[in-house]
Amino acid sequence: MKQNIRLRELDFLRGIAIILVLMRHQNITDWTTKMGWIGVDLFFVLSGFLVSGLLFKEYLKFGNIKPGLFLIRRGFKIYPIYYLTYFLYLTPKIIKHQFEWKGVFSDVFFIQNYVYAWGYAYVPSWSLAVEEHFYFGFALLLWIVVKYAWINLKPNQTSKINKFELLIFLMMSFSLVLRIISNVYFPENGDKNFTMSHLRMDSLFAGVFVSYLYYFKNEELTRFFEPNKILLILISFLALSFTPFIDFEESFFVRTFGYSLLYLAFSIILVYFLVSAEINKKLDSLFSNRIVNIISKIGFSSYSIYIIHGFINFFFALVNNFVLNKFFNQISIFFITCTISVLCGIFMTLNIEKYFLNYRDKYFPSRIN
Repeated sequence: MKQNIRLRELDFLRGIAIILVLMRHQNITDWTTKMGWIGVDLFFVLSGFLVSGLLFKEYLKFGNIKPGLFLIRRGFKIYPIYYLTYFLYLTPKIIKHQFEWKGVFSDVFFIQNYVYAWGYAYVPSWSLAVEEHFYFGFALLLWIVVKYAWINLKPNQTSKINKFELLIFLMMSFSLVLRIISNVYFPENGDKNFTMSHLRMDSLFAGVFVSYLYYFKNEELTRFFEPNKILLILISFLALSFTPFIDFEESFFVRTFGYSLLYLAFSIILVYFLVSAEINKKLDSLFSNRIVNIISKIGFSSYSIYIIHGFINFFFALVNNFVLNKFFNQISIFFITCTISVLCGIFMTLNIEKYFLNYRDKYFPSRIN
C-alpha cells in the first residue's frame, strides 16, 4: 500500500500543465499559443491517475469503497475556490448587460460544456465540468463493480489482461468512436465537439489505466517499462510533436485521433515519473533543484491558479488598455499576469483551500490514512 502523500515529481507535472495553460491564454508566440491547450489534457491524465488512485487504495485496504465519502471530500477540494471566485467572472457579464440566468445555472451545476461548449462566465471552466462528471461517473462505476462483484479488480494469474483493464480500454475506445461520429456527422455542434464530457473522458480513463497498473501490477509495469523506456519516451515525444504547429480549432485530426495521441504521450511520461529510480535527482540535474522546486510549488497550487488566472488576465488587460495606454507589450503582459496569477493562486491554496480541507479532514476523514 502506497502512503497517501504528495509526490514532488507529480506536482512538477502539474506545474508544467498550468504553465502550458497560462501560455495558451496569453499570446506570446504562435506556437506557444497553439501548444498551450495540451496542458488541459495533461491535467486530465493526472486527474484520472490521482483520483482513481484514491479509490484503488481504499479498495486495497478495505475491500470496498465509499463513493459518498469520496465525493464529499472531492467537493471540499473543488467547490469552495470555484464558487467564492465565481462572482469575479460574473461582474463583466453584468457590466456589459450580458447576464443570463441560464449561464449561471449551467456554471453552478457544471453542465456548461453541454449548454455553451465553454464556460459561460469563466470560459475555461468547461474542463472542470468534464472532471466533475468523471468523479461522479467513475466512483459510481467502481462502486457497482466492487459491490456486485461484476469484475474482480485483482490481477488474474491466468491472463495478462483482466476484465477491468478491458473495461477501461473499451470505454476509452468508445469515447474515441463517439468523438469521430460527432465531428463527422454533427459539425453543427461546433466547439461542443471539443468540450463535451463523453467525448473527452478517454484522457481521464488513460490516467485510470496507469493508476490500475501502478497499484495492482506495479512489478509487471516496472519490468516492462525499464528495458523499453527509451523507445517509449521517443514515442511520447513523437506523439506530441504536432502540438506546436496545429491548433485543435483548425484540425479534424486533432479533434479525433489527436487527443488519443496526447493521452498516450502523457501516460508514458507519467509512468516514467512513477517508476524511474531517483526521478527527483534526475529532474534536479536536468533543470536545477531551484527550478524544479518552483515549478512543483506552482503545481501544488495549480487548481487555484487555474481558477483565478482568467480574471487576472481580464483585469490587467483593462488596466493596460485604458489606464496605461498599452504601455506593456505582450511578453511583459505574460510574465506580469503569470506572476500575479501564481502568487494569488498560492495565497488561495494556503489560506482558502487549506481552511476548507482542514474542515473536511476533521469531519470527513479519509479512510486511507
